[in-house]
Amino acid sequence: MSAVETGTRPLDFRYLALADRELDTGGLFVELLRIATRDNQWFRSWRDAERNARILRTFEPNLVPGLLQTEAYARTVIAAGSRLTEQEIERRVAVRLDRQTILTREMPVQLFAVLDATVLGRLIGTPAIMREQLDHLIAMAELPNADLLVVPTGIGMYAGLAGPFVLAALEGNGWLGHLDNLLRGQIVTLPDEIDSLQEAWECVRSEALPRQHSLDLFKEAAKTWT
Repeated sequence: MSAVETGTRPLDFRYLALADRELDTGGLFVELLRIATRDNQWFRSWRDAERNARILRTFEPNLVPGLLQTEAYARTVIAAGSRLTEQEIERRVAVRLDRQTILTREMPVQLFAVLDATVLGRLIGTPAIMREQLDHLIAMAELPNADLLVVPTGIGMYAGLAGPFVLAALEGNGWLGHLDNLLRGQIVTLPDEIDSLQEAWECVRSEALPRQHSLDLFKEAAKTWT
């Protein structure tokens, strides 16, 4: 309760179900959260959840995850096909780089990231940008709080190809999910939807190479970008 009151943990269905039971509301609080979730009016931003997470599980089939992008790679991704001004592009790049401090702060988040191998061979920007990005992935993969894995190209259809997603474990073992689309991010809180994302995570994790083999693949891919 104190974590919710101080803002270090967002409201979730598990917490509100307990509140409904204790206060004998007939499920009022849970229903209000369902309505807020359906209307996409979740009062906590994903950035706050990301900052307060103990564990992050992220899967990306198309691009390097934002938390692992270099400045040049991030700028290329943000600017691609957009009508943003240079000022807005630079603002968004700065925000993305600021988010990455959760990986290197005094008490860093534990990051588990799975990438599809096609990400390593897709030209984003220039070969120099790609080489810098792959070198950065290698450096991040060697952090004690980062586990970076790759699904090899030999794998056919698997659950993750439906799209990228992130799961955040918050204090008290509550989970939030995050999905991206062309317009905006969507925060996922419904228990059955969280369960579906957890199942998808287990699927992509099982298809990925072990940590050392993934690191070797990062190094091999880096050599191709000269």
